[in-house]
Amino acid sequence: MYYRMVLEDKVRVPPHRLGEDIEQVVLNVLQEQLEGSIAREIGIFVAVTKILNVGEGELIPGDGAVYYDVRFEAAVLRLALQEVIEGEVVETTSFGAFISLGPIDAMLHVSQISDEYITYDEKNGRLVCQTSGRAISVGDLVRARVVALSLNEREPRESKIGLTMRQSGLGTTVWLAEDLARSKGVV
Repeated sequence: MYYRMVLEDKVRVPPHRLGEDIEQVVLNVLQEQLEGSIAREIGIFVAVTKILNVGEGELIPGDGAVYYDVRFEAAVLRLALQEVIEGEVVETTSFGAFISLGPIDAMLHVSQISDEYITYDEKNGRLVCQTSGRAISVGDLVRARVVALSLNEREPRESKIGLTMRQSGLGTTVWLAEDLARSKGVV
């Protein structure tokens, strides 16, 4: 789930930027340092959106920079096991689909798409359920449940997020609309 958080940190402003607007410099430094990073207690930083307060600067002997205590707002993504999420298919392969959750991608393995046998249509770049003919392609919106979560703070790109759609109420938006129509007898 996405959260807007108010956080505090100490920000180093390099000497060559001291003549500029301090709030803008602090915002730029925080954006460069935090956006796309992962903090276990906080989540995945999506964006630093606003500087709320810049405190008095501190000097450290031997360093020409100034260190400021800063309060700021940030948008973060916090994932939890068993959480239901929605995302967009950004890639399909013979072993599954990659789903964009915004700042990070998750893996939907073929064994977690459906109870049906799944084949990969390489020519059209889609995963096809053999019995029903339902398919998953790049650009499809999906609703899935988080079943594996291993976030790597040091190397965010090495993080692993596993998804499943093998439960009622999960699937592509097209599948969900078909299921709803079928349950209402509109087929």
